[in-house]
Amino acid sequence: MSSPAEPKTTGAAETVDLMDPVLMSDPFGGFSRMRETAPMVRGTLPGTDTPIWLVTRYDDVKLVLSDRRFVNDPANVPGMDVQNIREKAIQARGIPPEYAQYLLDGILDVDGADHIRLRKLVSRTFTARRVSELRPRVQEITEDLLDRLAATTADGVVELMERFAYPLPITVICELVGIPAEDRPQWREWGKALVSLEPGRFGDVVAAMVAHIQELIERRRAEPAGDLLTGLIRAHDEDGDHLSDTEMITLVLTLVLAGHETTAHLIGNGIAALLTHPEQLALLRDQPGLMPRAVHELMRWCGPVHATRMRYATEDLEIGGMPVRQGEAVMAILVGANYDPREFDAPDRLDITREPDERRESHVGFGHGLHYCLGAALARQEGEVAFQALLRHFPDLALAIDPKDLERQMLPGSWRLARLPLRISGQATASS
Repeated sequence: MSSPAEPKTTGAAETVDLMDPVLMSDPFGGFSRMRETAPMVRGTLPGTDTPIWLVTRYDDVKLVLSDRRFVNDPANVPGMDVQNIREKAIQARGIPPEYAQYLLDGILDVDGADHIRLRKLVSRTFTARRVSELRPRVQEITEDLLDRLAATTADGVVELMERFAYPLPITVICELVGIPAEDRPQWREWGKALVSLEPGRFGDVVAAMVAHIQELIERRRAEPAGDLLTGLIRAHDEDGDHLSDTEMITLVLTLVLAGHETTAHLIGNGIAALLTHPEQLALLRDQPGLMPRAVHELMRWCGPVHATRMRYATEDLEIGGMPVRQGEAVMAILVGANYDPREFDAPDRLDITREPDERRESHVGFGHGLHYCLGAALARQEGEVAFQALLRHFPDLALAIDPKDLERQMLPGSWRLARLPLRISGQATASS
């Protein structure tokens, strides 16, 4: 990762603009410099001028994500009327209040008993055992996508994000949730719109998604199936106090979007990283048993999520010796923690043997604590299957452009490829 220039602001007494193009183009270098400047720095989010604390050191990030003195919902700060900074940012993007609730009151935003209640409703779908049982289906979807990829390529170049990295996780999560195949391309378009930062479209997109989920719910009530949506409808209809209408819609929206966006970019970032580190790629080809450890390392080194939702301090406390006042917002910077030399030896180096055990996870790419990513096991499995199949199908896989020309989506707190053109040749004669 190159560090072409300093972000506009890195001093502890200054405020970091998270929309700074230089920072977004090199978050690895930018947040690492902040981390070594001070335990915390001030930052601002798009659409709001309210300052937040950015926490970048490994131990401090884990503290923020696991300490019950921090809450996701500012309404849970006792004795204070704390502004919801996300709500202000969402309003700035033109979301009508009647639809903002679907972005503000989900499983990622609630605390304590409410979070546990919602998590229990869906957690059985994402247990290690259930994910293991899904592996043959994930492999089947992957093989079908790659066979079609090879068959429709005329010039030997493919765009991996649209043709493979997105379709794989969209298909998997939509099958689990209960989104019909004919509706999945629309979800891809909605996902594009939500991360485009294009003014004026956000409200219409959220309204369309909510209306679509409401329609799906009615269809599933009439024709139950063995999917997650049917289970949620049953939980709602049997005990409306246990799952409200808004919560059911929000769960579906969150699971489908989160269940494919991050995995798609784990695949894209991971393939780009391996192709630009030929010694690591050769090692993985020579020792395919390293794949689970390799996926962990790719999540650490080039994971797609660089920052978490904000947490609010419920009391006065300290982080790294610096004071945080009750009601102040704190954002954990995962990329800063994952590149912290206090925890990782030579953190800038991609090393697929770094984790000593495939079951161990020292990085925080999937978060930490109570809000640890619900679909982490599924995302890791999809990554393993995708990388294994790509490398087997296309032994001579290579970037079709210079690595310096890879285009990134400028989205704060994320690391996402806009496109990933690859040259494929030497397709394997048979799948295994």
